Amino acid sequence: MYLRYLRIRLGTAAALCAALLLGDAAVAQAAAPPAPAPTGPATVEPAPTGRTDTVPIPSTSITPSPAGSDSGNSWTVQNAIRFWTPQRMASATDPSGRIARPRGWTAPRKKRSVAAGIDGEHFDGIKSVGVLFNTDKGMKAHYCTASVVRSKGHNLILTAGHCVGDKAVFVPEYDHTKSGADQPYGMWPVQEWFRDSQYASDKSPNSDLDFAFGSLKADNGREAQDVVGANTLARTPGFVNKVTVVGYPMVGHNPQDRAFRCPGVPTAPLPAYNQMQIDCGGMWGGVSGGPWFSSLGPSGDTGEIIGNVGGFLKGGPDVPADNPLYNRITYSPLHGDRFFQLYDDAQNGLHTDHGAYHQPPLPYSMGNGETWKHARLMAAGDFNGVGHSDLIVVWTDGEVTLYTNGANGRFISERQLLAPSSTWTHAETITAGDFTGSTRFDLMVRWSDGEVTLYGDVGTKGLNWAGTQMIGPNSTWQHATQIAAGRFNASTYVTDLMVRWSDGELTLYTDVGAGSFGQEHKLKDPNSTWQKATLLTSGEFSGNQKWDLMVQWSDGELDNYVGTSVSALGTEARVQNPNGLWTHNTVMTTGSFTGDHRTDDLVVRWSDGETTMYIDTGMDHLGTEENLVPHA
Repeated sequence: MYLRYLRIRLGTAAALCAALLLGDAAVAQAAAPPAPAPTGPATVEPAPTGRTDTVPIPSTSITPSPAGSDSGNSWTVQNAIRFWTPQRMASATDPSGRIARPRGWTAPRKKRSVAAGIDGEHFDGIKSVGVLFNTDKGMKAHYCTASVVRSKGHNLILTAGHCVGDKAVFVPEYDHTKSGADQPYGMWPVQEWFRDSQYASDKSPNSDLDFAFGSLKADNGREAQDVVGANTLARTPGFVNKVTVVGYPMVGHNPQDRAFRCPGVPTAPLPAYNQMQIDCGGMWGGVSGGPWFSSLGPSGDTGEIIGNVGGFLKGGPDVPADNPLYNRITYSPLHGDRFFQLYDDAQNGLHTDHGAYHQPPLPYSMGNGETWKHARLMAAGDFNGVGHSDLIVVWTDGEVTLYTNGANGRFISERQLLAPSSTWTHAETITAGDFTGSTRFDLMVRWSDGEVTLYGDVGTKGLNWAGTQMIGPNSTWQHATQIAAGRFNASTYVTDLMVRWSDGELTLYTDVGAGSFGQEHKLKDPNSTWQKATLLTSGEFSGNQKWDLMVQWSDGELDNYVGTSVSALGTEARVQNPNGLWTHNTVMTTGSFTGDHRTDDLVVRWSDGETTMYIDTGMDHLGTEENLVPHA
């Protein structure tokens, strides 16, 4: 892992990598429950965005009171209805402090495909999910979301740990047009809160514990579960799922004041945390605590819950309010042992301190978009001789890293080939091929002074040696703007080299070996059109024995040249028409990253650091999109 960005990857990695949304930070800050005098260090609230702060110390063991000093037996359904008049509901202050939509919200980024993220939708809601009101530190609007879950007492709700608050009331399938007395499924005062003693609303691993249960008071002998039904709770099966997330954004960002959902959205790991994340536009503050359904029953009113909005910095990224990602990215803790211990405690009315939190082993992560903005060059090839490709990255500080692929489209480890160095900051373009014929790929580098060097068998030999000089420093190869290895003419090994020169000339070198560029074939004379080719890569996109040349143009157009040979450039197949989105394609390479043993998996590093793999890309279309690194 390269040293210059070590702090970003491991320290603020999750903060930046997790650089995403929700903005319940202020909500939770206002909604933290009154706690008994601490027996140890107190929780330090996170500093405002942009300020360097130390990682807060997790809060000490607490035993939440039954919803506050005025709660107890006196905080009844009737009292709640009397207190929460329509006027108070309408005029209650938005505790987030965000009274306007951030700039850029009306034009969220164009999605690269369905998998890249969706925009959520308003709907009528479901009766097992509703809003929370409370009066902690002054009157608050509905500030969080909760859901009824199955329990022995038929009276439990699930929400986020940072949503615990005084004089709390749960309103299922909240209808803003009706008074408290006329809500379709009533108002249910929270009698008692249950939260993990080690939860911390910060950037520490203890933010993995951002969940809480509340027991509700009965209404004339009726329990909430008997009125609205209840959801089942299941262990989160892993970091990659498909979920439907339901919540109630606060009215400042949701003038309709209606329920909101993100249906069937894919989840991904939140690096360095036992949490997952989604990309769905419209998840404003107020959805905290909202359930992540793995499935819903036939009626759509209840289902199976495997997560809840919350986690790192109370469920959203450490970004300013005008960041377009502010309302897109949302987190959830994984529901594991600590979650179900708390669930059992809540059912039995217990406040058990389960001791220090030890984060479970986490899956490998490639890091975050802030780090990957510094990925300057990429090349794919079978560097380890295992029958599928791995990925080499040259970073802006001269570090070189080898990422090992698991043959399933995902990377499983990384190895530093070179520490940051000034030498490799002069690497202008790279490509990988089997030029030495050893069945292990080699790395070819064109340096800023025109020298070209071949490093054979990189996976075993590394890069800390002189390599084989293909040509010494010279003014001609300083104009080799892009190089791409392929099998345009070769039958067995990847020993051909395509070069696009600065004047638009296109040259194919065949039978390239250690120390020799082989035979030269001019495919295009100098021309202004090919001066606009910004990126080159090659692969088996058409399914033929020979490879095709893929070209990214300056206007965002993406073309595949099928049947390219020593005599001519192949037939053009359009993959993407000119568009603004693909002008942000900054680095591009192709490898065989899946089990079909075809070099047709296109990897793209975008300008915001997001890194994406398009698996099984075809002659005229992109393959299935898999996110490798989330955007900054």
